[in-house]
Amino acid sequence: MAWERGKLRLQRALSGLLDIPKDVMLDLPKVTLTGNVVMVLENHHGILEYGESRLRILVADGQIEVVGEQLVLKTILPEELVIEGRIAQLNYVR
Repeated sequence: MAWERGKLRLQRALSGLLDIPKDVMLDLPKVTLTGNVVMVLENHHGILEYGESRLRILVADGQIEVVGEQLVLKTILPEELVIEGRIAQLNYVR
């Protein structure tokens, strides 16, 4: 556990030193919302659950849950997802 905290501290320091975005260096998810109708999620690690009203997506240190209506995965790329529908709620679960 202490080793992981040290590794995270080192990655953060390197990110600042090398001008590398933290989301890339630390493998953090990056969520971009356009209103409540389009969500782009970068740096995901796979889909855990997919339904018309709920999606659960694996990220580096937890899960992102998207709740809404008529949710559709429009694009699935190795590190990027595009979700469309009426997004009502986003939950970040560790």
